[in-house]
Amino acid sequence: MPFISKIQRQSDYTLFSSDTPIVIDNGASYFRIGWAGETQPRVVFRNIVQRPRHKANGEVVTIVGDHDPALMKYFDCTRTGPRSAFDSNVVYQFEMMEYILDFGFDRLGATGSEIDHPVLITECVCNPIQSRSKMAELLFETYGVPSIAYGVDAAFSYKYNQQHGVCDKDGLALCPGFSTTHVIPFVDGEPIYKGCCRTNIGGFHVTDYLKQLLSLKYPCHMARFTWEKVDDLKMEHCYIAPDYASEARLFQKNGKEAKEKTRCWQLPWVPPPTEEPPSEEEIARKAAIRERQGQRLREMAEAKRSSRINELENELHGLEFLLKQLEQVEDNDIPSFLAETGYVSRQEIESARTKVTQSLRKAKGEPKSEQTETEKADPGTNEKYSLINIPDDMLSPDQLVEKKKQFSLKSMSDGRQRLKQKRYEEELERERKRQLEEEKRLENPELYLEQLRAKYKDLSEKVDQRKRLKTNGDHSNGNNLSGGIGRGERLNAAQRERMRLLTTAAFDRGKGEDTFGAKDEDWQLYKLMSKDNDDGDEGPDEDYTELTRISSKLQDLDPTFVPKSETGSSQPSEASRVRPLSKEDFQIVFGVERFRCPEILFNPNWVAVDQAGLDEMAGVSIRRLSCKDEGLEERLTNSILLTGGSSIFPGIIERLEAGIRMIRPCGSPIKVVRALDPVMDAWRGAAAYASIPQFHTQTFSRMDYFEKGEDWLRSYQLKYSL
Repeated sequence: MPFISKIQRQSDYTLFSSDTPIVIDNGASYFRIGWAGETQPRVVFRNIVQRPRHKANGEVVTIVGDHDPALMKYFDCTRTGPRSAFDSNVVYQFEMMEYILDFGFDRLGATGSEIDHPVLITECVCNPIQSRSKMAELLFETYGVPSIAYGVDAAFSYKYNQQHGVCDKDGLALCPGFSTTHVIPFVDGEPIYKGCCRTNIGGFHVTDYLKQLLSLKYPCHMARFTWEKVDDLKMEHCYIAPDYASEARLFQKNGKEAKEKTRCWQLPWVPPPTEEPPSEEEIARKAAIRERQGQRLREMAEAKRSSRINELENELHGLEFLLKQLEQVEDNDIPSFLAETGYVSRQEIESARTKVTQSLRKAKGEPKSEQTETEKADPGTNEKYSLINIPDDMLSPDQLVEKKKQFSLKSMSDGRQRLKQKRYEEELERERKRQLEEEKRLENPELYLEQLRAKYKDLSEKVDQRKRLKTNGDHSNGNNLSGGIGRGERLNAAQRERMRLLTTAAFDRGKGEDTFGAKDEDWQLYKLMSKDNDDGDEGPDEDYTELTRISSKLQDLDPTFVPKSETGSSQPSEASRVRPLSKEDFQIVFGVERFRCPEILFNPNWVAVDQAGLDEMAGVSIRRLSCKDEGLEERLTNSILLTGGSSIFPGIIERLEAGIRMIRPCGSPIKVVRALDPVMDAWRGAAAYASIPQFHTQTFSRMDYFEKGEDWLRSYQLKYSL
């Protein structure tokens, strides 16, 4: 089975004799394996297994413990995740356990089909017989080990620290581990299992609680909060508060002391590049480039204009030559001559000449003159509209139809001429006003700016008032807020008239037979009710146009001018609230989370675990001994050893002493000490125990297992005082 790991394989397996035991600390968090008599395990890795498929060939690969994240992109991990062989602190998935043992023995250096060394493996307190027998079956029948011994990890840690003078023979071992917390009383150096106590709370729950709090506090950085990273943050920043309530009030006040206890984790952040102002050489270079580009465009435009003028002149000469030829043609030959040229009549040729002449003057840039406007009127107008001035009684039916067409065409032509003349006059008026404003600005610039600002303010208030009336009507409450009114108060005059007509028609319809449409007046009423007939009573919003013009002029003249948003409201627009991301947006701040998460070790009910906390468990364990010797209870509380991965939080010793003092009689001696190495002392104690000569008397062999079965395992108990 292929493995992926960063752990190197040990190559000195053959240097140890077959009598040297292999020591395994099978913890729910980490798996440690090494040789008896040594001070450090040879191989340490996380006690998890993952089996993804390769994306290319579909091969299943077993990943045990830590792995290289760079290699995970080649595997499909959507259908599988890290799995543990433990349920709380009991091994129950022995298929996963086999992968872990395979990996551990392989990294230790074992190359043969069997393991020819005795094995000392740790287990939890009061391990179920089924789990113990399955582990024995796996080690004996799969790996062929000669003998096995079981021991409690917390007991090995207590004995190891007892040998180094940290604790006494009589005492309590408090072991807040990865998924559970145990309390084991020791009397004369031996654990008393009937006084043990367990709570299903541990370091896993602290990490998971911290991950939930950070994900709720910073949802935009949720992908950063992997379980491994949060676990590192927990061990780096979390601590146990001496008094949770007073500590929480301290952070609630947000004083100087709270800020000193706040920690910050800076996520990777790259500042946006700052644009330096261009140098004078760069400005000059860009100006020269723009000038060359402009010159090239002007040359292209001039060439295009010259070509256009030549084309129009040639076309004009052709039309004039055609008219001269037409004058020399007899009247009978004119239709055939025109058929060859593509024109219908002389008037069409003259109209084309007029249009070409206008286009030529426009291309040459000649100014408009009265002559140009008069030339637009076709000199053959009388001939084109010859039937308009003739009375109807002198015309035939066909000529009457033609007269109507000519009248309609002449009306449209006159309307276009009037509209153009009106636009020309408006343009002249705007130019005159612009010149007057320019003269005022040059005469007194400060007064001109002040007048523009005042006019802008008046127009903006007028436009805002109109928008408010259009939305809410004329009514408002005493706080100058828009009041609740009906839709009819927001309608203009034409819309209110339409609503009245619709209401009247609906009311009249129910009185008798529906005869709407029988009379011509009904259709007139229909036109009035039509939405297309709604001209409105407001007309074009000239104020808004003038406001936009003044705003643009103020922006050009006054650098400090800030126009209002288009909505006319005093609230900032959506775009103004958007700001570029800064370094502070990528900072994870740890405040109350530092002591709130590990507090569940003393209050498990915060995470829905209705069990006793760490300080209460010590009192429960002492009461379960049911001894009448008060001196023994004092000796137990006078030597309390903290071991396990979750016992390294700062402040846990002081908090535990204060909690136990509250449940013990006044004056009772209480002493809480931490193990030399709360994480590794269990393996070191087991390695020291396996190195003594009497260890082999505490094991049971493969032959005993086959002869006696699991009944012998049921009564098996390791003796720690040898």
